[in-house]
Amino acid sequence: MAEFPVLYNEEDRLRAVEQCGLLDTPDDPRFDRITRLAAYLTDAPIALVSLVATHRQWFKSRHGLATTETPRDMAFCNFALVEPTIFVVEDATQDERFRANPLVTGGPGIRFYAGMALTGLGGHRLGTLCVIDTIPRRLEPVQRRLFGDLAACASDVLRMVELELSSTTRQ
Repeated sequence: MAEFPVLYNEEDRLRAVEQCGLLDTPDDPRFDRITRLAAYLTDAPIALVSLVATHRQWFKSRHGLATTETPRDMAFCNFALVEPTIFVVEDATQDERFRANPLVTGGPGIRFYAGMALTGLGGHRLGTLCVIDTIPRRLEPVQRRLFGDLAACASDVLRMVELELSSTTRQ
């Protein structure tokens, strides 16, 4: 596997992911609504809210995919985490960073990926909102803008859930 980029504050980011209280929690309809909307907006068969931890990418919400996590070294979301805006791969088979990735060469056969980082309470990028397709394609400008709005909403929900979890643990 190719190496993936990391943020300058990766250790702090990983600590924030572990401390946010969301890893390995049950499904949450607030996130599920967002993934359904993301899939519909982009006409993609797969949409995910992921949390990117030390060795794995865990899916807090998934639409169109049964898998609950992947090894981090396979995660396209690593690249979205370091981007200030939407990260898009129009055809993974033509992108040197991804063409040998098992998620491209095997199931689910990723060809298209678009993702944006989700920011938690402490300002750390905890994961992503992403969409995946098995055919190469691109997003229209309006889809890019609205996907960014939806990712901002997902970050808002993420922070709200973090607050709820922290107030529950203090009681």
